[in-house]
Amino acid sequence: MRSDWILDVLTDLKTFATANDLPVLAEQLDDTAIVALAEIAALHERTQSNSHGDEHSSGGGISGAGASGHA
Repeated sequence: MRSDWILDVLTDLKTFATANDLPVLAEQLDDTAIVALAEIAALHERTQSNSHGDEHSSGGGISGAGASGHA
């Protein structure tokens, strides 16, 4: 993924916070990393879904996607 670099930056910041006795900041950076992972994963799913839909589109549109019976 192109967005993985942000996780490295957050890890570096957490390392700095821990080494400089900033435990609350280190904990917040853990939470921020979780949010970043979730958003990166969601972005990846959206881009995969969009490209998958474009490849298999036969003019039916999105409205027919729910009628296939898949859970």
